Amino acid sequence: MKTAALQKLRRKLAEDSPVFGLWVTLESPSVTEIAVGLGLDWVVIDAEHGHLDWKEILEHLRATVRSDTVALVRITELNGGLIKRALDIGADGIVIPWIETADQLRQAVSYSQYPVDGLRGIGGERATCWGQCLVEHTAEANENVLVVPIIETVRAIRQVPMMCQVEGVELMWFGPADLSSSAGFRGQWEGPGVAEQILQAKETIRRSGRHCGVLATSNDDIKERQKQGFRAIGLGMDAGLLTRSIRASLATVGRDRAIQSSFVPTASTIAPAPLARPPESMRPDRDEVMNSVGSGPRAEIARGVNFECLVGRHNQARNLTTGIVTFAPGAVLPYHSHIFTESITLLSGSIVIDVEGRSYGMKKLDNAVIPAGLAHAARNGSSSEPAVLHIAMATDSPSRTLVDKFFTRRSMPDTSTGVPGAERVNRFAIAKRFAAGPNTEFIDCFNQTLLPGIEMSGGYGLFQPGGRLPAHVHDFDESICIISGTATCVVEGRRYSMSDCQTALQPRGRVHYFINESNGPMEMLWVYAGPVPERIIVDERCATVEGNPWRS
Repeated sequence: MKTAALQKLRRKLAEDSPVFGLWVTLESPSVTEIAVGLGLDWVVIDAEHGHLDWKEILEHLRATVRSDTVALVRITELNGGLIKRALDIGADGIVIPWIETADQLRQAVSYSQYPVDGLRGIGGERATCWGQCLVEHTAEANENVLVVPIIETVRAIRQVPMMCQVEGVELMWFGPADLSSSAGFRGQWEGPGVAEQILQAKETIRRSGRHCGVLATSNDDIKERQKQGFRAIGLGMDAGLLTRSIRASLATVGRDRAIQSSFVPTASTIAPAPLARPPESMRPDRDEVMNSVGSGPRAEIARGVNFECLVGRHNQARNLTTGIVTFAPGAVLPYHSHIFTESITLLSGSIVIDVEGRSYGMKKLDNAVIPAGLAHAARNGSSSEPAVLHIAMATDSPSRTLVDKFFTRRSMPDTSTGVPGAERVNRFAIAKRFAAGPNTEFIDCFNQTLLPGIEMSGGYGLFQPGGRLPAHVHDFDESICIISGTATCVVEGRRYSMSDCQTALQPRGRVHYFINESNGPMEMLWVYAGPVPERIIVDERCATVEGNPWRS
């Protein structure tokens, strides 16, 4: 144990000065020797992930002897035997992953200290100079050993206030990748909302008189983390820094490429990491527009059938029109056709959709998609209740042609999903669902895969409390109608509360996301003015005022 190095590091933290270090994962002790030579304040030798064995860990520790670089070992789990072994071979402290409760943290401190304060056994290894300095080492070890928990799950975040009451802990580390995974964003460094959770927990830790550490992802991130109040900042992982340096050199000769999971240059099946910012080619030329029911242009398109346009040419939408159609009791919209695709979703009441004589009785949130050129009609089957529908059309200049032709009516089964090559009917009760983010449930109703040749895509989304999507952009316009509950729409830092079929027009290139900050569920219908439901995920900062990529 290098007591002087530990005391120097603590003095810097007490002065609120940053301490910089390196995460070591490679076998060669030369990595740690370089870190010592460059004057880094600390190194963490990673024995949790990767392939370092105890002999290699020992050689890394030896590389820090007689230096001011504190050497910590990250063990695989909270385990008394592992903690004892790491400290016995000369580590100045331990880093313990996956700490989720104050009791676990107390246990880690106990395993790190000799009796009567703790449960660490006394060994005749390097820490005690092979048994020759038992008195000297045991007299100073409890006071100086550094115990660093990693906060890396949603559960742990909630327990931070209790952990801050545990004695013997001065520094807490954050693991954004595992925290993102536990929040439902596996494979992302800081998934949607995770950055905010970390910063909030950091403030709690700082108020308790303790310090926070995190691994930076770039040189700019080092500066950003320092501004945010992190005082133990990892410059990076040795392998990551080496990779970044090689890629930067390759980039100068046009040879840069990302490493694939199979270590061969084939297409990756892993979702791409969020972009630092949207492509400059997607710079938007219009602002978002939030549209309430009653504010849009209205027209009676047949007797008792009224259409209100919420997204369309009037608010500069491109290749997209969406709105609400209300059928009075018994009202009929006669047969007609379009030169574009139309989507029809029943919001309330009852409706029958006729497509060239095929009659589909629709239940709430059932959806019918009518490709271009197909003759279709609609009628309210109730003589007492109105029917309300959400419609979307793949154009910003809707038109229709009345069809003067008789079709023999044929009732289709309630479970019918349409006719291959013609209309598609999505039955809400049996539709395939998937998660697009934590606490969400989505249905794809129409897109190029489901209906080849279609010009738009869209579907349904359910957000439970806390449910949200990551910050993203599209290469086309989007319409989002909140059909139940209350949604918060965030567009480059601008926040909107939406409900009661309010509909957002998100122009191409605008960074946005939706989140349910209420105590109840929220439902939406979304439509893209493009045939593939593709989101381009970007860094969460792009959805903030200060990180807005289009400010300049």
